[in-house]
Amino acid sequence: MNTLQPPDWLAPRGYANGIMAEMVVGSRLLFVGGQIGWNGQQEFETDDFAEQVGQALRNIVAVLKEGGAGPEHIARMTWYVCDKNEYVAALREVGRHYREVIGRHYPAMTAVEVGDLVEDRARVEIEVTAVVPPTA
Repeated sequence: MNTLQPPDWLAPRGYANGIMAEMVVGSRLLFVGGQIGWNGQQEFETDDFAEQVGQALRNIVAVLKEGGAGPEHIARMTWYVCDKNEYVAALREVGRHYREVIGRHYPAMTAVEVGDLVEDRARVEIEVTAVVPPTA
């Protein structure tokens, strides 16, 4: 995958403006449904925003692994947050969790503030599209 960055634009921090993936024979698209900050038994261990992000990211990596993929194959992420101010206030901790779980791979990302999420305790939901090469 190649990052797309217009040369006269400032570099984004923590995401890419665009990603181009070459689809070769045998490549696969992997779609991860929205993951929230509960564990595999669908239990919340915290109401802390950044901690829920960490758990949601770990959930994403677990689903990727089931598809024979890893964080480096993520091409796009969409984050749904209940409160953008809570998100912005937690950015330092969110970034720490992101680097611990995903590493320094920054796909194309969108963050959207929503009125609510289906699970009452969920503070964030993240969905992912990954491009998995045939060799993975």
